[in-house]
Amino acid sequence: MLNVLVVGAGIAGLSAAVSLRRAGHYVHVYERSALNNEIGAAINVPPNATRFLLAWGLDPVRWRFVTSRGIRYLDPFTLEPLRNVVPPKGGPRAFGGTDLFYAHRVDLHDALKWLATKEDGPGAPVTIHLSTHIVAYDSSKPSIFLQGGQEITGDIVIAADGVHSLASDVILGRKNFPVPPVHSNSCYRFLIPAAALEEDPDTRFWVEDCNGNTIFNFVGVFYDKNMDSGGAENWQASVDISQVLDRYSDFHPKLLGVIRKAKEAKRYPLLYRHPLPTMCKGRMALAGDAAHPMLPHHGQGGAQGLEDGLAIGIVLHGASSPSEIEKRLGIYDQVRCKRASAIQILSNAGLEQFDLVQHELRQYLEPDKIPRSMQDTYKFNFGFDIVRATLKAMQDHNPAFRLPADFFECEVVGVPGQ
Repeated sequence: MLNVLVVGAGIAGLSAAVSLRRAGHYVHVYERSALNNEIGAAINVPPNATRFLLAWGLDPVRWRFVTSRGIRYLDPFTLEPLRNVVPPKGGPRAFGGTDLFYAHRVDLHDALKWLATKEDGPGAPVTIHLSTHIVAYDSSKPSIFLQGGQEITGDIVIAADGVHSLASDVILGRKNFPVPPVHSNSCYRFLIPAAALEEDPDTRFWVEDCNGNTIFNFVGVFYDKNMDSGGAENWQASVDISQVLDRYSDFHPKLLGVIRKAKEAKRYPLLYRHPLPTMCKGRMALAGDAAHPMLPHHGQGGAQGLEDGLAIGIVLHGASSPSEIEKRLGIYDQVRCKRASAIQILSNAGLEQFDLVQHELRQYLEPDKIPRSMQDTYKFNFGFDIVRATLKAMQDHNPAFRLPADFFECEVVGVPGQ
């Protein structure tokens, strides 16, 4: 068994913790916050992630996930369907074999924390250490340094502590500074209680099933020529809802009526970072936003962190010696780096704006694999089986490699046609 140090108890860190626990390792998670509560609002949980979350025993009903019934694209000025943006036929299930879910980030976080720390189930329950601020990494030992000066050494370090992680600087050898996005560079997010929309005849048209039929999540992305792209992400800057109404003042009156139901909004910059050439160094690896921060246009940021976590557990099953750990992390990098980088680049383009990122994608994908439409993007995002891809890479390394029988609670749903 390995002693694994995971830094960050967010979605990627907890996914890694669950996977490593099921792979038979001792896992300690170090979280900066005092409460280990996820921030944010809604999050997509798409088929490329749900196929293994369900197999781990996550119950979407218990954790209040909402099943997507489809995606509609409306003109914000007329509320008529957009003729030039056609949702892919068959929806997410046709591409990924399972549903696209929407969840509150808190609910997904709580579900992963439960899977990681529950007393029953395979492996030793994960230990989460709160209020532990990591100020430095050493990839050679590997070890982490706490704010008080304490050094903690493990067999492997997984840095999943977000976009401002110091670990990416260690692996890259320099800072990966943000650059201006090619599309939108600012975002509003706000929540509106379902009751506030239902009780008003002018806004009732918006209401459909949501999280326990209690709350709706709204995101507005836009381009602001005055935005400083050299700043830092701040997801907690509140603005008055009048600012949102001013920004979208020419929208359809019914839509403005919906926005008026919000009490306040969060505004934050959308900052793009170029993909890293590798996610590993020595016996240290990156996961989630620490490796590949995403812009929100394709709703894959959380899912890619979940894929990272799943893969790291599989590749480290049975590893023991330092040299073997480094080889296994090389396999993790092989499985994850190009795919996550391609999706990171795709996140820098809006819907139907694939031409903006075609050149950059050629560094990571064969020409016939580059998405050129929404249909292609659904197939690329949802139709990837991370379980199968990681197992294949491990069996190429060692044909005798097998996962523990209890790594999954049930059979993993495959991708249609594969």
